[in-house]
Amino acid sequence: MKNDMKDIDRLIKETLTKEEAKFYDELDEQNLLEMIGGLFKSRNSWIIIVMNIVHVIAFILLVYCIVQFLNTDNTNELIKWSVAGFTCMSFVVMLKLFSWMQMDKNALLREIKRLELQVSSLAGKVS
Repeated sequence: MKNDMKDIDRLIKETLTKEEAKFYDELDEQNLLEMIGGLFKSRNSWIIIVMNIVHVIAFILLVYCIVQFLNTDNTNELIKWSVAGFTCMSFVVMLKLFSWMQMDKNALLREIKRLELQVSSLAGKVS
């Protein structure tokens, strides 16, 4: 299967101009670190920065809630610290999910661009 994909990529690159081939190479699959870095290069990178700041604050509060939960003997305080910890943990999980969805969206956009480039290449070849 991988050989077929490499052959297809080679055939596509042969039909493209040098500029288009360079653009096509930039659309190659990314590893996890490149995907995370791509979050900060989008139009809404300021939202990602703010969300990461909130994420760090929520994680620090979660650790603080866990420490306070373990240091108390009063039942009412145990309930309060556990609810606060659960709330902080929910924030952390929601922010992580949003980041993963953004990375998935960027990967889908990259694949759509590759398909558009392939279709335009084939259209140019036909006409």
